[in-house]
Amino acid sequence: MPVNLKDLDETLKTVLKPELFNDYCPNGIQVEGKEIVAKIVTGVTASKALIEAAIYENADLVLVHHGYFWKGENPSITGLKKVRLKLLLENNISLCAYHLPLDAHPKLGNNAQLAKVLSLSTQTIQSTSEGHPIIYFGSIERPMNFDNFSAHIESKLNRKPLSVKGNNELIKTLAWCTGAAQGLIEHAIDAGVDAYITGEISEQTVHMARESGLHLFSAGHHATERYGVQALGSYLENQFDIVHSYIDIDNPV
Repeated sequence: MPVNLKDLDETLKTVLKPELFNDYCPNGIQVEGKEIVAKIVTGVTASKALIEAAIYENADLVLVHHGYFWKGENPSITGLKKVRLKLLLENNISLCAYHLPLDAHPKLGNNAQLAKVLSLSTQTIQSTSEGHPIIYFGSIERPMNFDNFSAHIESKLNRKPLSVKGNNELIKTLAWCTGAAQGLIEHAIDAGVDAYITGEISEQTVHMARESGLHLFSAGHHATERYGVQALGSYLENQFDIVHSYIDIDNPV
């Protein structure tokens, strides 16, 4: 049955605990639409294409990982931001976004869900300097060599990873963090794991992987962060008996 928007968001806050995070954007309701929610659409990023798809689906709420109002950006409602917001407001659709809290959640989060998709078992979760439990350490169900593991990622995520080959013949132990977490590679190096999986890659991290002997897999920012928001949408669907549909707006990055 339909649920009040504020009740739904209170549930999300209870589950994801955004108050524990020093995030780069506001978590929760970013654009307020209809008071009552019967159908939600989830997606990775609140792009114009996703909003248009949500309108077509007659959604009351769009729930995403990447919303709006990032720190350091121009706060003016102009250009592309104006177009996106206008679509939401004209159609009375709410936008709800959860960033770091969705990365970190131990069951519904992007890192936890990526582990599930890739058959990785989690042994430990390491906090960053801000206290966010963000980088996961574990092992793979069946050890593989570099080429086979690269093919394994491609088969599960439907995207060929950009890979840097390391030293160890078999990949047994891993660290992973979805999205633009290439800067956390030093945690993987310090831990002595065989491989590190993240979404993006940088010029300097290629050299760091080569010089440390770490296998590095850049599996795609979008591709690694598809799964948390889907799990969250399914959780809300079961919690409130509302309709949920995930829409994938493909992104090669």
